[in-house]
Amino acid sequence: MKKKILIVRAAYYQDISDELNIKALETIEPFADSIGLVVPGVFEIPVIISKYIKEYDGFIALGCVIKGETPHFEFISQSSIDAIMKLSIEHKKPIGNGIITCLNKKQAIVRSKTKGQEAAKAVMEVLNNF
Repeated sequence: MKKKILIVRAAYYQDISDELNIKALETIEPFADSIGLVVPGVFEIPVIISKYIKEYDGFIALGCVIKGETPHFEFISQSSIDAIMKLSIEHKKPIGNGIITCLNKKQAIVRSKTKGQEAAKAVMEVLNNF
């Protein structure tokens, strides 16, 4: 039976998140049924996962945070990733972290070619161990 996966993707830096989404979908399509939801930014990803935590077998969080001139980058990155990890542990459900944190857009473009696939593979591997 195919697993149910929810992909939650941040719209901020849409070109990056679109690439992450394509790679994630290519990876899980043969093994899982997926639904995708789009949120404004990575900070909103954990609340959506929390809302649907009982309805899906696993989740993939996709988005991008690029460092600017203020500490905003650190706060958003750390709080989002911490919240995702907490949800995963508390509910014993895999959440693939496909949130790219980079110093500039050039780095993000390069990382977007593989990070969505890596996050999807991680979720599928963990689900196979349950």
